[in-house]
Amino acid sequence: MTDQATVPDHTDDADHTDGPPTASPNGPPAGDARAALLAVRAEVAKAVVGQDSAVTGLLIALLCRGHVLLEGVPGVAKTLLVRSLAAALRLDSKRVQFTPDLMPGDVLGSLVYDARTAAFEFREGPVFTHLLLADEINRTPPKTQAALLEAMEENQVSVEGAARRLPEPFLVAATQNPIEYEGTYPLPEAQLDRFLLKLHLNLPSREEEVAVVGRHAHGFDPRDLAGAGLSPVAGVDDLAAARRAVATVSLGEEVLGYVVDVCRATRESPSLRLGVSPRGATALMRAARAWAWLSGRDYVTPDDVKALALPTLRHRVELRPEAELEGVSADGVLDGILAAVPVPR
Repeated sequence: MTDQATVPDHTDDADHTDGPPTASPNGPPAGDARAALLAVRAEVAKAVVGQDSAVTGLLIALLCRGHVLLEGVPGVAKTLLVRSLAAALRLDSKRVQFTPDLMPGDVLGSLVYDARTAAFEFREGPVFTHLLLADEINRTPPKTQAALLEAMEENQVSVEGAARRLPEPFLVAATQNPIEYEGTYPLPEAQLDRFLLKLHLNLPSREEEVAVVGRHAHGFDPRDLAGAGLSPVAGVDDLAAARRAVATVSLGEEVLGYVVDVCRATRESPSLRLGVSPRGATALMRAARAWAWLSGRDYVTPDDVKALALPTLRHRVELRPEAELEGVSADGVLDGILAAVPVPR
């Protein structure tokens, strides 16, 4: 069975006119698209060591039109991971360092007066990209955090009453430091719920760290991905074809019931004061369906649900204060629920 603590890192089988290109309606066959997306992980591994699980999570989010919250201490290659994924998928990416003085217009864009035309013109912000790395998102005030909500939910931004579409695909990969809370603004539940997955990027093992240091000793430059041998192996057409194929993956009534039972059990847990909402149940269904397709199947199993339960649900629950004082973790509670809820056969 797949490790439930992280997104699986293996498989059973192998409109915006001025922005980046969008996917065409016709693309490669589903099998070719799956092979191309699986090749992305091998390509990203040329630059990033030991984060296959996170790459899989980002691919699942792209397939589900979702967004990802990356949590890890500084120096575990969060920025490099997003840049490498964008390069392997032939997508544009931009990075925004969230700070206490960052304003919504710095992210979304703003109207700028052009003296030559005596008119205001819209100048796009960094959100107009395929992959947006929102670095240390919890260091900016709620007003700027909330500026991303419309972009994440509607794939558009509204400035001065005018709605402007974002490129397709569009994914926000937001990072936060799990151990440094001074000067931060915790994300409200409404915004946390907009993230499909919350992934933990752990420190590498000794062998992986030796490989990282060795690459740098031999001249690896994280700013030169092409020099590291990383090249595009998939594109927007592959992603569009994959999304169409994922939508055809079937879910039996028993599996749908299992998804609902797991989520409802979080609302009855004595350790939690906030359980998973119906939107969370839908997110778990979508993530499990994408993982099943990546695994080469056209149906979802209970093991698919278990494999994606922690990354999909850990940020949608809130511990009771007394449970926190006892050292209980959200992952621990969810593990207990997965062990207790009957699995359909």
